[in-house]
Amino acid sequence: MNNPNAPVGQKDDYGDKALSMGQKKLGMKENKALNEKITDTLRGFYEKFTGKKVSSKISN
Repeated sequence: MNNPNAPVGQKDDYGDKALSMGQKKLGMKENKALNEKITDTLRGFYEKFTGKKVSSKISN
């Protein structure tokens, strides 16, 4: 399921979908560009602290 509001060349991965779902549950407005930055930052922290790569299926 591709989102037409996603940045060009980007597909929603599981991290993006989870963040979007959480925002909807809390009644927050969704911002795809900001969500992508948030999930990319979280992926970077995870990889930095654990030394393990995150599967591209979970976060691209």
